Amino acid sequence: MTALYIDADACPVKEEAERVATRHKIRMFVVSNGGLRPSRNPLVETVIVPEGPDVADMWIADRAGKGDVVVTSDMPLAARCVENGAQVLRHDGSVLDARNIGQQLAMRDLMADLRAADPFRQGGGKGFTKADRSRFLDALERALRLALKG
Repeated sequence: MTALYIDADACPVKEEAERVATRHKIRMFVVSNGGLRPSRNPLVETVIVPEGPDVADMWIADRAGKGDVVVTSDMPLAARCVENGAQVLRHDGSVLDARNIGQQLAMRDLMADLRAADPFRQGGGKGFTKADRSRFLDALERALRLALKG
């Protein structure tokens, strides 16, 4: 049965994902290590994992597979979920799949190396926009429809 997994730490589209999942009557798991207000929606389960590096990511990766959709911007988690057969979206609506996950992992590693080499090159990145939110909603709608077709 199709499920939607949200890597909830720093995810700006939890409410949007809940609306789409509810419309499709799909179970949604919002996974974090705390600090979230649980939803009253019976289709939404808030999963609080113990503190520790990548515990939420491991929880999702151990469960998400073929027919599921995962929302994350964490590249190692995305890679595991793609390998398990899940569809993976970033919160800006971009799709992570077998064709591009290797490049995304390499880019992540390159940027980490650049930040380590230059302590003044920190943070930055573009802000989350209405256009990103709209692209996410469209991508999630398409991904869930595809997952439900099975």
